[in-house]
Amino acid sequence: MNSKAKEVLSTSIFILCVLIFSFLIVKFVGQRTEVIGPSMNPTLVDGDNLILDKISYRFHDPERFDIVVFPFRNGESKNYIKRIIGLPGEKVRISEEGEIYINGEVLHESYGLEVIKNPGTVIEEMTLGEGEYFVLGDNRNNSEDSRFAVVGAVKREEIIGRAWLRVWPLNSFGFVKHR
Repeated sequence: MNSKAKEVLSTSIFILCVLIFSFLIVKFVGQRTEVIGPSMNPTLVDGDNLILDKISYRFHDPERFDIVVFPFRNGESKNYIKRIIGLPGEKVRISEEGEIYINGEVLHESYGLEVIKNPGTVIEEMTLGEGEYFVLGDNRNNSEDSRFAVVGAVKREEIIGRAWLRVWPLNSFGFVKHR
């Protein structure tokens, strides 16, 4: 084999290795996603580009207040990004006054922009099943989330990953604050 053929073969093998490595990183470790819409304002805004952590939930369960990404249910290739409020086995209810109750106790949190005007289906208490999470957008009155049947409780296996790093816009570059 001449040196030109060896060089082509070597370059081809290198490119193949890079492609395989990139695929494995995106599939199992991290993935880029874009925030679309105002439902997570002010924490995340329309157009923010994030890197998701896809590996940590292999070692521990999602926690309350984690910001997670999961797919739309209507078959589109887009994703939802919301904050976990209720955990598996908990009872969740939102009162007419907009207060969130977990197992009958008011949830003290500061992520909602304003008082919830529409409690949706959880005006009646919802009991989360094993591996189910209740999620809300931070911009509570402008968010399609677990209060509504179109989203409902999110199953653990649906969660793609946890928002980890904001990479765009550059003036907002940094780790995503969950708590």
